[in-house]
Amino acid sequence: MNWNDQPHFAALDWARAHHDVVIMDRHGKIVEQMRFEHTESGWTQFREAVKRYPDLPVAVETSQGTVVEQLFAAGARVYPVNPKAAERYRERQAPSGVKSDQLDAWSLADALRVDGHLWQALKPQDPLVAELQLLCRDEVALIEQRSAFVTQLRQALHEYYPLALQAFEDWTIPGAWAFIEAYPTPALLQSAGRRKWVSFLHAHRLWRTQESVDKRLDLFGQATHFCGSNPSVAAKSLLAVSLVKMLQALELQLEAYRRRITERFAQHPDHDIFGSLPGCGGKLAPRLLSEIGDDRDRFPQAENLQTYSGTAPLTKQSGKSSYQLARRACNKQLRVTLHLWANQSRENCTWANTFYLAHIEKGQTHATALRCLAQRWLKILWKLWQTHSVYDEAFHTRNQVTHGSWVLSFSPHHSL
Repeated sequence: MNWNDQPHFAALDWARAHHDVVIMDRHGKIVEQMRFEHTESGWTQFREAVKRYPDLPVAVETSQGTVVEQLFAAGARVYPVNPKAAERYRERQAPSGVKSDQLDAWSLADALRVDGHLWQALKPQDPLVAELQLLCRDEVALIEQRSAFVTQLRQALHEYYPLALQAFEDWTIPGAWAFIEAYPTPALLQSAGRRKWVSFLHAHRLWRTQESVDKRLDLFGQATHFCGSNPSVAAKSLLAVSLVKMLQALELQLEAYRRRITERFAQHPDHDIFGSLPGCGGKLAPRLLSEIGDDRDRFPQAENLQTYSGTAPLTKQSGKSSYQLARRACNKQLRVTLHLWANQSRENCTWANTFYLAHIEKGQTHATALRCLAQRWLKILWKLWQTHSVYDEAFHTRNQVTHGSWVLSFSPHHSL
């Protein structure tokens, strides 16, 4: 249907407990407005109301979650709006700064009526991709929670048990947690004796080199030389053990997430494409797939994907002034994943490391060089994705040589 022939437009201003809806005709006249609760009966009320407006386009300030799922279930065409853009539309209609839920819904509906022909409608996600995306995002949230617990644990040990911090550098490993569980105080460690210390290191696979073992055993022998006061040890040791138990429980759940993510990723037809990317591994490949999806029409050009992911810089030009900034309005989960992938790819791909080092030599920061590398990788990934092809290092290198790649213009010690 031609946008000018669309009879009605709507917007939904969503909240946790209730939602406000405004429906207007093509001339901007409000034909219906309602507020309903975020319950089964509330959404039933909404579905009954929109039955009178077939194929109704609805603007909403989100692109995921229960609200979007319910809008699709009601047969609506969903047009997600960036919150910053929504704020500007409201200011256009109410420059005084007045704000209400009904005003937000009305300004969005009017924006959809006027500008909607330029917007892109949201498509329902493939169920497998949707589940994978939720699993990956929740896994990342749990990893962040683990990092927070580790930070708290290190702080507690700093206050009463500094020797433990010297003995173990990595506090994300179960062996370090088991150490605190077995010897929560310096006095208990001191009284255990060398034989038990050696047995502990063997049991938890912490016997890497004789030099590192000797260092740890020497530290264990000095456990009570410098530690917290008795009240500090009594209180903080309980906190340390509590944090260790939470970390151990969290680790079990992260392993369950990893198994589920691996299983779902293997079931998707595109898993070979993302799994072939150098440096992606078993963690980053599912995250990339879940954030990019499998709708090829969503990103008709590589530039669309680069903009969506935040690797493409934002250009500001006025008169003779022109400069570029890092793009903030993007899929932040995808941007973080690309940063990690670009960094990992340097260890698995020669040209990627060459590209990164060339940008470092030009004076760019580590983060900027990785963003540029991610921008380059996305162009390659987009082509692979569109053609259903897997990455071939030899093929890519031949193309660089054949077409006069950037690699050839760099200094000789950076050559492939």
